[in-house]
Amino acid sequence: MNIDWTHFTPWSSLSGGIILGVASALFILINGRVLGISGILGGLLPPKAGDTFWRIAFLAGMFAAPWVFKALAPSEFITTPQIDADTILLVIAGLLVGVGTRYGSGCTSGHGVCGLSRMSPRSLVATVSFMAAGFLTVYLARHLF
Repeated sequence: MNIDWTHFTPWSSLSGGIILGVASALFILINGRVLGISGILGGLLPPKAGDTFWRIAFLAGMFAAPWVFKALAPSEFITTPQIDADTILLVIAGLLVGVGTRYGSGCTSGHGVCGLSRMSPRSLVATVSFMAAGFLTVYLARHLF
């Protein structure tokens, strides 16, 4: 898998991190809930009365955001990373992330952003675990396979 990094700048990552941090802080302040995508999606299965609309609205906004950004942003801000990976490999990776998310009782945004900011020991263990697994996976994929 090769990623073309020529269009990325440090500001892309910094601005994305700031947006995620602000969104997480606002979400917990307004709703009293941790912003974890897996928890929001998992709360729809099975749906609970009175708890469905905001989850669907959140997920719809998350999926619509790239199209809204593309429609409103100047063209120099729009970049498309090139990911050279087999579709089957991407599907398997997505399924493994989903299994890990359920097994770890949360995702990167839930544990890594919200949990660490609340100084949760469980989130620290989870974040170190999934980062180590990610580093190991990249190393194995790039150097041994």
